[in-house]
Amino acid sequence: MTGAGKTAYLALVKLLSASYIISSPSVEKCPAPAMPEFAFIGRSNVGKSSLINLITSNRQLAKTSASPGKTQLINHFLIKSEVSSAKSVQWYLVDLPGYGYAQVSQGTRKQWKKMIEQYIRQRTNLKLLFVLIDIRHRPQALDLEFINQLGAWSIPLLLVFTKSDQITQREAAASVKSFMESLEKHWDEMPGYVVTSSAKGRGRKELLGIIEEQLMLSNTNV
Repeated sequence: MTGAGKTAYLALVKLLSASYIISSPSVEKCPAPAMPEFAFIGRSNVGKSSLINLITSNRQLAKTSASPGKTQLINHFLIKSEVSSAKSVQWYLVDLPGYGYAQVSQGTRKQWKKMIEQYIRQRTNLKLLFVLIDIRHRPQALDLEFINQLGAWSIPLLLVFTKSDQITQREAAASVKSFMESLEKHWDEMPGYVVTSSAKGRGRKELLGIIEEQLMLSNTNV
């Protein structure tokens, strides 16, 4: 398996607007794949909605909840931004249902799994999948299996460690090291990663920079 490599690219992108477009029950119902797309996924209650709101500087964009499993559809948000070249671009930010534990039936979980796989493997304009990992916990088998499966499918991905404000810097560094070591035996080139904190605003510039880099490569102007 190969990954994107660690990236230290910082953002010069300026977000102009972010708006909700549609929630889709399947990849077939998603908007036409006419613009670059960046999707976010992680285990339930990993802090995905808070991170999306941080990135877009809109606390109300993605609905947050203390109850796992709130996101149940493929949610598209239209982002308009200005990149470092002063060119205006539009792209989709996608909020995917979480994988793993949620207080739903086994049948519903199977349906989510199928929907997520079809989206990830069939969405032709998907530029990068951001996989969120709760930095407070030791490597979880479910996270490792999911990431290794993405590698087997050759899906471009970036690991995003969340909630770094809830532990010390030393603990955070040890957690990242442990997680990456758990992946090493399955990867020829390791996936890149960014450490974030929605509460402290950490990682926003790095994530926007990575998105901007992909937008520049896509050369999609409006």
